Amino acid sequence: MSATRYTYLGPEGTFTEAALRTLPEAATRELVPMVSVPAALDAVRNGDAAAALVPIENSVEGGVTATLDELAAGDPLMIYREVLLPITFALLVRPGTKLSEVKTVTGHPVAQPQVRNWLRANLPEAVWESAASNADGARLVQEGRFDAAFAGEFAAATYGLEPLVTEIHDAENAETRFVLVGRPARPAAPTGADKTSVVIWMGDDRPGALLELLQEFAVRGVNLMLIQSRPTGAGIGNYCFAVDAEGHISERRVGEALMGLRRICPKVRFLGSYPRAGVSVEDLREPRAGTSDEAFINAADWLARIQDGRA
Repeated sequence: MSATRYTYLGPEGTFTEAALRTLPEAATRELVPMVSVPAALDAVRNGDAAAALVPIENSVEGGVTATLDELAAGDPLMIYREVLLPITFALLVRPGTKLSEVKTVTGHPVAQPQVRNWLRANLPEAVWESAASNADGARLVQEGRFDAAFAGEFAAATYGLEPLVTEIHDAENAETRFVLVGRPARPAAPTGADKTSVVIWMGDDRPGALLELLQEFAVRGVNLMLIQSRPTGAGIGNYCFAVDAEGHISERRVGEALMGLRRICPKVRFLGSYPRAGVSVEDLREPRAGTSDEAFINAADWLARIQDGRA
């Protein structure tokens, strides 16, 4: 395995590359762009890279399905950290292009909902066609296949384009969450402000089945930050659920919730416990009464005393 190589969703000039370069270790790694999320993750599975940075959630559109599906399928991988990146777009064009001359536009599919209103107001007749990434859209504009691309302003220099319009976003404070993914290993030590990610497969499709899964978290006071259903490919009505929960697997309430899921579900895939980006311990609420590690330890000790006749 190449311990010095990180892959990311390319080509050069993507928001993913910009997010990756915010990590201190990126300065000492070989950063290799890949054509897709599956390609970036497969490089890790194959040992060609130590880790990959890929987008997993957008504040406008929700989960990035390509990443969720890849983490749910294939050889297991694990999330080690996350990066939050504010997202604002620029309309990149070949030098000298005027706004009135833009008839075709491109960008990543996730970008379209974030600029839809601007596009409707300023380029109502323009035809949109999706690209593999925003930077790939910029490359297609460079090659003359489209008139303009929605991408990060920083991508303009890479592809010999100029930003015709900047600061484009339909939603204020839009951001994308990226995750650094590697091969499975022992989770990092808890920081006190952590997140645990899993994929859960339901057993029988019956009334209340999803509620049973959620109750494993709720009765232990574990807050869910994301839950998204994804088809398993086994037919209509067959779904798995990608879940992000507050806390670290080493915390009793989180660990016991996962054990509860493992008892009632045919399959649970642990995706990692890792520090939450942009959150400190001081920002968090106190655990609900009865759900702290101390409460779980005291309850276990109480049961042991009863079983030993020491109650």
